[in-house]
Amino acid sequence: MDVTLFILPAIVGVGIGILSGLLGIGGGTVMVPVFRLVFDMSPVVSTATSLFAIIPTSISGAVTHVRHKTCIPSLGIAAGLGGALTSPLGVWLAQISEPWMIMVAAALIIGWSAINMISKAIKMKPTKTKPDTSECVDGSGADVAKKTPEADTGTPATFSRRQLLMGAGIGLLAGVASGYVGVGGGFLMVPLMLSLVGIGMRQASGTSLIAVMILAVPGVVEQALLGNIDYMAGIAISIGTIPGALIGAQLVRFVPERVLRFIFGGFLIVAAVLLAINEFGILG
Repeated sequence: MDVTLFILPAIVGVGIGILSGLLGIGGGTVMVPVFRLVFDMSPVVSTATSLFAIIPTSISGAVTHVRHKTCIPSLGIAAGLGGALTSPLGVWLAQISEPWMIMVAAALIIGWSAINMISKAIKMKPTKTKPDTSECVDGSGADVAKKTPEADTGTPATFSRRQLLMGAGIGLLAGVASGYVGVGGGFLMVPLMLSLVGIGMRQASGTSLIAVMILAVPGVVEQALLGNIDYMAGIAISIGTIPGALIGAQLVRFVPERVLRFIFGGFLIVAAVLLAINEFGILG
């Protein structure tokens, strides 16, 4: 990779990182199309390199979310450990699948997540609220007692065993998807945490990043042993995604819930369409 091709992914990585920190995704839903369409990598190398770059990206965003208490660490750890168990299965499935099947599967899964997210956003009533900075709890605990997970502000004092088990189950599903299509799994975990666990979008974003940084590790190790990772491209894009994720995790406190859902769904649709039309040869 020459200097130009090293700088370009770093610049693109900043935007990917902002989306990662803002929406709770590892960034693979954007990185896979970028590696596949812009750098003409094979489907397997695209997914493997994306998975490699997801770890530093998600760590960067997760640290900021933890600092501002816009996440539920126990739920994120439960989902991450569940995903870590199944992500190697996803990598194995990718190895025995036809290359086009990996990209089509990615497009279908991403598209489903997008439709689910946008449909819920449409049903929500627009709110005229000031930027919510209350999630950055000052330690006094004065307002936390009045808040609930559904209100999407503050971190609940306790989380039930049932909710943690549900989080682990979500992680199991996301882990397979992560290893198979080279994404962090946030595009599945965020919608499922919203609908099944009952937390709000901001909390789901931060919690998902904690899970992503855990569940991606086994898949990355397996892809590395298989020799599928383009380390130069992965490092180059991570140079941009790390600071970008920090910015995105800061912004999440100021963007309304409904807007976050529309942004999440919109970028997923774009990623799914690009992957699909490329694999069917429409882009040439």
